[in-house]
Amino acid sequence: MNISLNKAGDLEGRLTVVVSPADYAEKVEAKLKDYRKKASIKGFRPGMVPAALVKKLYGQSALVDEINHLLGHEVSDYIKENKLNLVGEPLPAVEEADAIDWEKDTEFTFHYDLGFHGDFTVDLAKIKAINSYEIKADKKEIEETIENLKKQFGDQTHPDAVEDRDLVFGTFTQGDWVEKSAIPMHAINDKSKKVFIGAKKDDTLKFAIDKVFVDAKALALATGKKEDEVADLKGEVSFVVEDITRQVPSELNVAFFDKVLGAGKATDEKSFREQVETIVTENYKREAEYLLRIDAEKAILDAVKIDLPEKFLRTWLIRINEGKFTPEQIDQDFDNVKKDMRWNLIKNDIAEKFDVKVEYPEVVEKAKDMVRAQFGGYLSSNEPGIEEMIEKIAMGYLSDKSKSDNFMNLYNQAFADKVSAAIVANVPHKVTKIDVDKFKEIAAAL
Repeated sequence: MNISLNKAGDLEGRLTVVVSPADYAEKVEAKLKDYRKKASIKGFRPGMVPAALVKKLYGQSALVDEINHLLGHEVSDYIKENKLNLVGEPLPAVEEADAIDWEKDTEFTFHYDLGFHGDFTVDLAKIKAINSYEIKADKKEIEETIENLKKQFGDQTHPDAVEDRDLVFGTFTQGDWVEKSAIPMHAINDKSKKVFIGAKKDDTLKFAIDKVFVDAKALALATGKKEDEVADLKGEVSFVVEDITRQVPSELNVAFFDKVLGAGKATDEKSFREQVETIVTENYKREAEYLLRIDAEKAILDAVKIDLPEKFLRTWLIRINEGKFTPEQIDQDFDNVKKDMRWNLIKNDIAEKFDVKVEYPEVVEKAKDMVRAQFGGYLSSNEPGIEEMIEKIAMGYLSDKSKSDNFMNLYNQAFADKVSAAIVANVPHKVTKIDVDKFKEIAAAL
């Protein structure tokens, strides 16, 4: 097999692959022999079909399959071995491929158009210093945080009747469908809350399941179904209330301090408030780091110039989108496409330099965090079976075959977070002390 690259400048080129009989004949022959053993053709016993007939029936198909297999591997290996700086994927030259005569030709020539990005260097130490903010929390912020903590770490009670903001456990029934559920009241739209408010344990509620939830995601979480399946849930269902859980704000006592901070970390209200102030400060530190990440991305994009093959990219975008977008529509968003491509190249370079890797358990934890966020403050890890339920929902989300990109979306989020952490740790920045209100003003202007 002969592979050659003809570069039309620094950013575009054409890869030519010439396939001769020596590359494919033996494997095609082996495939035809295997076909002959298995072929079931009327008038012939298994394994006794004449080789000439097998070749006539399956020869071209075997040839095309084998050559496509060869091309896939050889082109990929050539790109890796020669460390080509590709953007997009190789684009087969369609007209030349269509001109091939598979019945008569024995030597085949294929062409692939390639796009390359220009060389670039990312040196975080040389990026212009970015503003980083140190935020001092005031008394009002501390008080609001303590009130929220009292609710978050309050006692789980099981009242007699449902009120707004409760978590209602029960079982759905509709015909043969039976499903255990935990419904946070914030997942129910305001108009339908009257169905639940006042309900008691063992009450049977009847309602149109497609009418009461705030959105499809809330319905999916409540029923354990996939989001694209809930459109099939319609009509009246029965819901038997089996338990009601309510968060009751905690008192300011040692038991509460231990829940929030860990055993023995605070023994009185004064030491607790001091610890809370530290926590709030750390939270704002994380928010300041997020702002630093955004500013750092802008600074790096401004500092690192990467030439891209614009003509090739436009063609590639039209081809991969299979006619969904016109050239005019692609032009409208082309600057953002180029920016995203440049940032992905930069991220990958930083990830390689700082050995950034994402392991499977990290993706699972991302999915579990997503589930916790959906339930808001209703879930407590102390509640029996809650962690198992969170993990079950998270694993269902990751393994949903109808949405195969679920895993990759969370993987990419985890990857981006770890790259950002490497950037924050290594990019130059100067610290400015500001109050909470000023920081919120800066963040709102993004």
